[in-house]
Order: sequence, then structure tokens, then C-alpha cells
Amino acid sequence: MSRRSRLFACALTGAAITLLVGGCGGSGGSTVDDDAAGGGAGSSASASPSASAAADRPQVTLPSDVTDEYAGWKTGDAAKDAVLADVAARIDSTNDAILRGDTSAPGLSFYYRDKALSGAIAWIQAYLDADLSFSGTTRYFAPKVTLASGKTTATVLYCSDESKGFNKNRKTGKVDRTPSDQNPYVLYDTRVEKNDSGVWQTTALTSHRGDTACVG
Repeated sequence: MSRRSRLFACALTGAAITLLVGGCGGSGGSTVDDDAAGGGAGSSASASPSASAAADRPQVTLPSDVTDEYAGWKTGDAAKDAVLADVAARIDSTNDAILRGDTSAPGLSFYYRDKALSGAIAWIQAYLDADLSFSGTTRYFAPKVTLASGKTTATVLYCSDESKGFNKNRKTGKVDRTPSDQNPYVLYDTRVEKNDSGVWQTTALTSHRGDTACVG
């Protein structure tokens, strides 16, 4: 069963965050395909969209059984690509925290801000309380970035395909591959703000499973 479908829904307050458990992060070793309709092109986190060197970003290494595929994640616009790079890094850092069972993982406070940070921590804690982790691949695709006029805030829409992601019992390591009847496609709507170090931090995130923007 898809890990996001299997896990209970978790509505988190603050900064307009409504997260499905499993919906804020993705799956681990990152791959990128510059073609909008493509899948991943590698298996290492270093292959993920590269963020600006303006800040000393946390290094994340995810296990071999967990993969994020970023399809069409580069637009050719340097400003928009910097935003997408930090959104992808936020996804990987959140997964890292879930997989390690660490709600104080440094990537969280690096890529989240204020109430969005507390919401993400609560979301990760829900995984721990359920004794669950995850395994498999999640594909992120169709990103759309809209920069505000001042170019310090932006909104980012993107889709995910969670059909190849599965729950994993944290204690036994057993992966639950029971078929799910829930829609594996999720639309994400995020707000990000650029901090003084040049990092695009998530301040709000909502998700909508089965949205026609991702399914069609």
C-alpha cells in the first residue's frame, strides 16, 4: 500500500499548513530529469537540483531503498531554479528526519520557518508515534514557480506520484506492499521566503490528493 495512503491524515496548524502524513517529504536518494515528462536519471543525492552556495546547506544522504525523482525540475530561469533547488532540498531533509527518527534534524530548521517548522516537526512525530518509516520511490513533476515582484517570496506548485512508495515498519523493517485504493497523485501548493542567507524557506504548504492538475 502506498505509504501516504496507508498513513492517517494529519492536519497541522499554522502558516496555512495542511499536510498529509507522508505528503511533505518524498523518498530519498535524489535524481533529476531535466525533461518535463521524464523520470529520474541517477541514484545519488548529489544529483538533485543544485542550490546556491550562498549558505552552508546541510548534507543529506538517504538510504538506497528510498528515492526521489525530480522530473522537469529545472526551468532554465536561474531565479526560479534556485527556488526549486531549495524546495527539493527541503523534501530530502524532511525524509532524512523521518528515516532517522529525528525531529531535531538540522535540515528542518534550515528549510522551514516559524509555524511551518513546528508543523513539520509534528508531522514527522506522527510517523514515529505510528512506528512507521517508508521505502520506495516518489516522483515529483510539473513544478510551477511564481516569484513575487520583490523576488524574496514565491509560490511553488508541484505534483507527486506516490504509487511506488510504501509503509515500512520501523521495528521489523517489513514493507507493506498491499495495493491501495487511494489516488497516488498529490498536488502541493507552497509558499517560500528567501532569508538573509539566500535560502528559500518554506512558510506554508498545502496538499490535495487526486487533484486533476496532476492526474490529467
